[in-house]
Amino acid sequence: MVEPIKQFIPMKTFRLLLSITSFVQLLGAPLTAQELNFSVKINTQRLQTVDPKVFETLEKTIFDFLNNTKFTDHFFDPKERINCNIQLTVQQEISPTRFKADIAIQASRPVYGSNYETNLFNHQDRDVTFDYEQFQPLIFSRNTYNDNLSAILSFYAYFILGLDYDTFSPLGGDPWFKIAQDILNNIPQGAAVAFPGWRSIDGSRNRYWLIENMLSPRVRPFRQAMYDYHRHGLDVMYNDPAKGRAIILQALDDIAQVNQAYPNSMAVQMFNQTKGTEVTEIFKGGSLPEKDRAISAMTRIDPSNSAKYRAIRS
Repeated sequence: MVEPIKQFIPMKTFRLLLSITSFVQLLGAPLTAQELNFSVKINTQRLQTVDPKVFETLEKTIFDFLNNTKFTDHFFDPKERINCNIQLTVQQEISPTRFKADIAIQASRPVYGSNYETNLFNHQDRDVTFDYEQFQPLIFSRNTYNDNLSAILSFYAYFILGLDYDTFSPLGGDPWFKIAQDILNNIPQGAAVAFPGWRSIDGSRNRYWLIENMLSPRVRPFRQAMYDYHRHGLDVMYNDPAKGRAIILQALDDIAQVNQAYPNSMAVQMFNQTKGTEVTEIFKGGSLPEKDRAISAMTRIDPSNSAKYRAIRS
């Protein structure tokens, strides 16, 4: 499946254990490598009155914010930066400076031993309302609310970091999920009302439920399963495909149990959206018992798409 990335696994382990501060103390030189490698696209086809150049400026501002902010104190080699895509589609001009939009966001992770990248996150946020004037800066802060768009982008940056770290060590994403939760908790009440998506009452598939799930004790077995799926499943398939499929099958069974204990959780829905097609392709190459077990697990995890998983037998 991914061409070996030189020092990929050692550096991932390194960044979990060593902060940039201690690294600077050891080497005596500052390091500022960012964590994320985002492509950014803004779609403004529905705009009626606002000058499109405003959003050309915003597109560059978002790009710089996501790619040039240091979100952690860990050092990332350029080859280790997490590849992400974000598309902001402006749906409505509420006023000349306030807009309603959808955000489609995706992140991926290299698979050791191949040129394949596996999706970690594939999500659409339809509750994005924000204020923006041309050349207005986006301001990063972990602890202070500045504006809704900066908060949303920071939230998703940390959420993606949490997902990535979870795949390299069990529950390794905890520090970053907790910062994402802090960003959510720091939204002022008035802003939370004016800019939906931060509260449990705003719907069942929003930022509140994303982070609630990741930090819920009921979802911890899901997060362990995601570690097993990636680190002991996908990452070993270049050398031992049968062993990798066996680990992934167990991870699927564990996720099915989470789905039973926490029905309709966003974590499991996120898995279905992100991994359903990949699971199908993985087990098309498996033995008949593996195919049957994968179909059984995915039918329990994602019953509305059971027909898709039956294609594993084809």
